[in-house]
Amino acid sequence: MQLLIIRHAIAVPSGTPGVPDEERPLTAQGKARFRSAARGLARICRRPDALLTSPLLRACQTAAIAARAWGKMAPQECPALASGDFDELAAALAAYPESALVALVGHEPHVSALLARLLDSSRSDRFTFRKGGAAFVELPGPLAEGGALVFYLPPRVLRRLSGGSK
Repeated sequence: MQLLIIRHAIAVPSGTPGVPDEERPLTAQGKARFRSAARGLARICRRPDALLTSPLLRACQTAAIAARAWGKMAPQECPALASGDFDELAAALAAYPESALVALVGHEPHVSALLARLLDSSRSDRFTFRKGGAAFVELPGPLAEGGALVFYLPPRVLRRLSGGSK
């Protein structure tokens, strides 16, 4: 299996009065920057077989932008991407064939912890994702057995790949 791990784009700050955490939307800047980053991602990564997203609004909006960049994809909610529950995520991914490319849209610190675990590292702080950043991992077997890093790119590089701005 191949996993494309994406952190949600720039959202309204945590603790914004009147905006519960699960309802924090992407900012206008976050949407614009990630549209460009998603185009870059679509240039270097084939269309995923599945696009799973945390049910939190900012992740759903990020997934919808990515889906448009690849064309005609329908993101599916996966609660494990909000909770960071590795076993629950492994169970969800077990439903896909070994040949599948599955894109995941989630949150910090869960996405960096996932990447660190897949790469057999105890230092998730070394893999902190920028908002709108992505990593691609090849998994030769089950999720719990880990895999090999293909790329780990910040959003500014993805935007440059699309021909967009920094």
